Amino acid sequence: MNVILLSGGSGKRLWPLSNEVRSKQFLKIFKKEDGTHESMVQRMYRMICEVDQDAQVTIATSENQVSSIRAQLGSKVGISVEPCRRDTFPAIALAAAYLHDVKHISAEEAVVVCPVDPYVEEPYFRMLEKLSEQAERGEANLVLMGIEPTYPSEKYGYILPRTQDSLSAVDTFREKPDAETAEKYIAQGALWNAGVFAYKLRYVLDIAEKIFGTSSYQELYDSYADLKKISFDYAVVEKERAIQVMRFAGEWKDLGTWNTLTEAMSDEVTGNAVAAECENTHIINELQIPLIALGVSDLAIAATPDGILVAEKSKSDSLKEYVADRRPMYEKRVWGEYQVLDYRIQADGNNSLTKHLVITAGQHISYQRHRCRTEMWNITDGCGKIIIEDVVREVKRGDTVCIRPGMRHAIKADSELHIIEVQIGDELTEEDIERLDWDWENI
Repeated sequence: MNVILLSGGSGKRLWPLSNEVRSKQFLKIFKKEDGTHESMVQRMYRMICEVDQDAQVTIATSENQVSSIRAQLGSKVGISVEPCRRDTFPAIALAAAYLHDVKHISAEEAVVVCPVDPYVEEPYFRMLEKLSEQAERGEANLVLMGIEPTYPSEKYGYILPRTQDSLSAVDTFREKPDAETAEKYIAQGALWNAGVFAYKLRYVLDIAEKIFGTSSYQELYDSYADLKKISFDYAVVEKERAIQVMRFAGEWKDLGTWNTLTEAMSDEVTGNAVAAECENTHIINELQIPLIALGVSDLAIAATPDGILVAEKSKSDSLKEYVADRRPMYEKRVWGEYQVLDYRIQADGNNSLTKHLVITAGQHISYQRHRCRTEMWNITDGCGKIIIEDVVREVKRGDTVCIRPGMRHAIKADSELHIIEVQIGDELTEEDIERLDWDWENI
């Protein structure tokens, strides 16, 4: 089975737990049988492989999520990276071309596309297999999964099947309705459109050729910023007549808000927090300071480096409109993680940014240099090796390092390294990094 998992989103609906980099799919909130926790993307990947151990899984995502994916899944999955955001059809077309040109999947094989972040159980993954098998038969160009609705939701589009059979041709589609209209659709036998579908690889490659003039992975990637912004529904689904839908009645939750996320959380309290005499209240505290809730009900409370949220769960749908764009204050990387401790913008342009970096033993940051900033590193714990201008030396707790603009540098952890990094300059962004070649094995 070939599966494309769509991983995107700005994370605003689950602020402050998620942000542009640490989206909800990377939050480790699901408890496994052994007591450890896993994220949505880890859970999704694990359960796909339990159903089909030979599954080829590719994640379509943006550059700023690659480190999180590699940190959680290693090199086990393929990653189709969008150079910028261009809506769902360009993302799916690029991923399809990646499968064909990079992974060398035959154009006649079926591909299943689904979001990375629903809360589902084993029957859902069995249904993905059935979708793939039905697409392989070639009775229709596109096979959709339709979720049997449990209430008249205004958040989803609706599929009206021609019959009430488990597999049916599609009669028509309906956009997201108001609650009253949704009730009418459900009375007519409509299904939720969950954005899960299957097709033969050639089908999407041919459509990409018509819309973009090419189905080559490299050409699509190189010209991605100029591709037409168009959704998969508009480019494909609304124009296709040979569509089937498979009915799914198993558990399916879109964990897009605090209200739905807390329904699936294993623990009511996570981190340095106490909930006393509380009802239906969930707390996540990632800060070192204590958090105490007394006698409150139906709340989602979250404290992270990005901010603090106290919200009535039923009101959490509207959170996105109150969250302003700002740089992430916490980020997981392949080499470890960092947290922004302080960020100050000065009138003279000499801004300052203070971070706490944790580099995992055996890992290293890339050999790099900066154009606009000076960095001062204070090693507070651990030991490792640092390279500056091709000169390597040992570093340990108590050492300090000053890195001027233009100086090439990197560091590798022999044991877990903790570093307080202070940046000073007029441009303190992740874009001010020029990565260079260096092989630590050379030393």
